[in-house]
Amino acid sequence: MQVAIVTGGSRGIGRAIAEELARSGFQVVVNYATRGDAAEEVVEATEDSWDRVFDTNLKGPFFLSQRVAQEMVKQIAAGTISGGKLINISSISAYAVSTNRADYCMTKAALEMMTKLFAVRLVEETIGVLEVCPGIIESDMTAPVREKYDQRIQDGLYPIRRWGKTQDVALAVRAIVEDAFPFSTGERINVDGGFHIRTL
Repeated sequence: MQVAIVTGGSRGIGRAIAEELARSGFQVVVNYATRGDAAEEVVEATEDSWDRVFDTNLKGPFFLSQRVAQEMVKQIAAGTISGGKLINISSISAYAVSTNRADYCMTKAALEMMTKLFAVRLVEETIGVLEVCPGIIESDMTAPVREKYDQRIQDGLYPIRRWGKTQDVALAVRAIVEDAFPFSTGERINVDGGFHIRTL
């Protein structure tokens, strides 16, 4: 039996990932941290909100990944499973500056290094560690900026001129867990409509 733990799985990208993996035959554990209205508090940037963002976006994933990896290593040693995947969901905010969301950007940038650290540590255990980096995805989190990005996308903010869908991210995660990248670890998979491409 294949099992997936999806954090932030009650809405948006997390929900789409949970549903896609369930359709693929995984037993899915859905976890969530806060209500949607709490996400709005992030834009205040107080010290308390800074700590909350770092706890949610970096400390939580680090210690959960550590705990899950320990259990996977035990199961691999016992022959119960033959390997596994850890997937971090990041954001283009890891490398595209949003001056009103410093805490968010910094935590997402740190996930790249976390992915590489876990990848090197777990490679001998046959556990792949990858980062999925969504671009501008249509969800309840981006609804307040819908009008702004409608125009920017049409003006060519990135090559594929449409909003990303939560399903786009879910399909990337599914490809990883189905071992579509057997010779990759510590890598960032961009699901951003080509936003990451530099052009002159």
